[in-house]
Amino acid sequence: MITPETAYIACRFFLDVAALYLWGSSAYLWLLVPASLSGNILTRQSWPRALAVGCTVAATVLALPFRSAILGEDWAQAFDFSAMLDILSGTTIGTAWMWQAAGAAALLIAYIATPTRLRAAAMTFAAGFLLAGLAASGHAAMNTGWFRALHRGVDIVHVLAGGAWFGALIPVAIILPLLSDHRAGRDATTALVRFSTAGHIAVGMVLISGAGNMFMIIGGFPLDWSVVYQLLLSLKILLVLSMIGLAILHRYVLVPKLSWSHGAVTALRIGTVVEIVLAFAVVGLVAWFGTLEPAAM
Repeated sequence: MITPETAYIACRFFLDVAALYLWGSSAYLWLLVPASLSGNILTRQSWPRALAVGCTVAATVLALPFRSAILGEDWAQAFDFSAMLDILSGTTIGTAWMWQAAGAAALLIAYIATPTRLRAAAMTFAAGFLLAGLAASGHAAMNTGWFRALHRGVDIVHVLAGGAWFGALIPVAIILPLLSDHRAGRDATTALVRFSTAGHIAVGMVLISGAGNMFMIIGGFPLDWSVVYQLLLSLKILLVLSMIGLAILHRYVLVPKLSWSHGAVTALRIGTVVEIVLAFAVVGLVAWFGTLEPAAM
């Protein structure tokens, strides 16, 4: 039988993937893709975006009863409304869930009620708000005073920077084939150049905030692999470094060849898909070790 902990990890995985995608793709289309192209790319992502919004809402609804079952160590607690009310009224978990619920509601409203020309901007703000709440409720919540505030700030920067990178990869994969299009080629080139520039900043922020977060939680490098948290964190670091290696290959080896090599475009598309797969694995690891103790008890 599936345990409440396993169900919650799966729930958190789908929530994180959906929110990161909506944040990164919306911010990219709003801020970096030329307006003449962004509307087309937004339309072509209609079903993934609808699915992501649905996942966000469903995962939010399920998260509270799953948490109740975990705390009560019994699936029956998932259907105990008084237990869930106690969580909402007296715990940091409840406060975090209410922030999550507000963010999910804002995303749903932005998706359904916002005019198309404003949708990317509205969903950027809503997804950013949701992710900030999720980040602030992690291991940083164990701290107190100014250190808690600092740790939460570092967490938020890490999640938003990583999401900006990961979430933009899907629209980038859609834009790449347009490089050879006579009408959209120039705008596609502009969008990709801007992604590359912003990507340098995002990757730098991911590395700096990730290192800070690691030292704040475990006080050093994750070298004690007898602790599952540190083992999974090490795997995450390896995957992120692999993504960075691919990004460097794309920017400094393949991009200079785009003007004369059709194979470079194909290689870029394949590499981008590989980055997306690696990003999914990273999010899965984070959803898992985010529920674990970072050091041996």
